[in-house]
Amino acid sequence: MERRAARLAAVQALYQWEQGGAGADNIIKEFAEHRIGKNVDGIELPQADIRLFSNLVRGAVATADDLDSMIAGVLTEDWSIERLESILRAVLRGGAYELAHRTDIPPKVTISEYLAVADAFLGDKETALANGVLDRLAHLLRPAEMEQGRGKPSTAPR
Repeated sequence: MERRAARLAAVQALYQWEQGGAGADNIIKEFAEHRIGKNVDGIELPQADIRLFSNLVRGAVATADDLDSMIAGVLTEDWSIERLESILRAVLRGGAYELAHRTDIPPKVTISEYLAVADAFLGDKETALANGVLDRLAHLLRPAEMEQGRGKPSTAPR
């Protein structure tokens, strides 16, 4: 749960970064000191894997232009990255960063985790869009891992 909480906080931090323009280190410090694992407005926020959170935020901010290009490359012609809601962009940037740069995390896990985050903030249509974009990116960035298990007979006992 601490890793899921790290992704949730990272998406919130990426949203804040886009809205306010503060640097990644300042946002990470603010979240670590005032949000993660703290009571905010009467809501107890969960503990999070701070190392994963920090890596995701720093990495996504540092590579935002590249991530946006990757995301734009898999959107349909009638959609642009600028047309997406800010929170959806944050979800996609976090997921795209993780798919591209965190090869220690299986791509199907990344997709599942970011869809859970999307579901917390967005409606069904936006979550479905996030699913499609992240799935296409995963197939482009990590095709061998995405193909594992497809078309092979199960060796598990029935």
